[in-house]
Amino acid sequence: MSAAPMDDSASGSGLRDDLAKTIDRVFETHCARPVRESAEGGQWPAGLWAALEEVGLPLAALPESAGGSDLAFDDAMFALRRTAYHGAPVPLAETMLAGRLLVAAGLKVPAGAITVAPVAVREALRIEGGKLSGNASRVPWGDLCGHVLVAAESGGKEVVALVSTEGASSGVEKNLAGEPRAALRFDATAVIASAPLENASFRLAAEGALYRSVQMAGALERVLEYALAYANERVQFGRPIGKFQAIQHLLAVLAGHAAAASAAAEAAVEASAAAPDEIMVAVAKSRCGEAAGKGAEIAHQVHGAMGFTREHNLHYVTRRLWSWRDEFGNETHWQTRLGRRVASMGADALWPMLTGR
Repeated sequence: MSAAPMDDSASGSGLRDDLAKTIDRVFETHCARPVRESAEGGQWPAGLWAALEEVGLPLAALPESAGGSDLAFDDAMFALRRTAYHGAPVPLAETMLAGRLLVAAGLKVPAGAITVAPVAVREALRIEGGKLSGNASRVPWGDLCGHVLVAAESGGKEVVALVSTEGASSGVEKNLAGEPRAALRFDATAVIASAPLENASFRLAAEGALYRSVQMAGALERVLEYALAYANERVQFGRPIGKFQAIQHLLAVLAGHAAAASAAAEAAVEASAAAPDEIMVAVAKSRCGEAAGKGAEIAHQVHGAMGFTREHNLHYVTRRLWSWRDEFGNETHWQTRLGRRVASMGADALWPMLTGR
């Protein structure tokens, strides 16, 4: 894959079409129901991950010097969004995030899947003498990824560091989507590499929130498609339920949430090409999180009992929506941070901030 800026030109549109077709083909071939079920059972989806690596997605946005394809950030986020549309049971977002921060800090990106820590916004890690100490809870795929990128304090400075996960897992839970969330305990664990990165802890949290926002926007797109299709197929009282005004209203509300989440995520991506924009990320994570809750609720209302069965594919995306909204800060966290940031700017700065003037 080659780099291309996001625009409305034929070349930009063509790249997005190619990315979507490639990702769709990978998931059609390597992510059938048995793969999803075995992943939720704790088995690493090796075939799916290998296929994603073969087309270059985990490192797509990194420069060629770091082993990537130098894809524009917004195009890489489009690819991530499309994998979320398919309910990808792999740590693609985490690997992309880790790679971006490692490159920003001038560190080498290792091969394979990488996770990140801490995910909980109030947790802290410390490095002394090249050794990492501290606990990190609910680390995505922390038991299955070979390396973890951490944001930590070292000598009074914020740094990012690469650490092996071998022997660090002290227990594994699962989120609602069946994805592993490991507790990692570091007790003077050797650091492979580390380097200063300004506001490393915030950078990790904000990047994570941005990536989760993009994923929720992609999942909501899929949820809307499922709801529209089912409403047109399910016949009740002699006509499709989509012909009833009550269902039409629900679908319109769902479409509104999906569109708002998409707009918020895209705006945050555009503003965060070099580094996460605090205000835009806060807006995106808040709005996408709200849309995730309302959108999943409406989709299951439209589907009725069918949507809650394991046989229907709806739950593969709605369970991820419910899970992702709480990771890297929920709506309350980011709305509070947004309010404090806006208040600190003063009343005279509010309107120029809203209008971009």
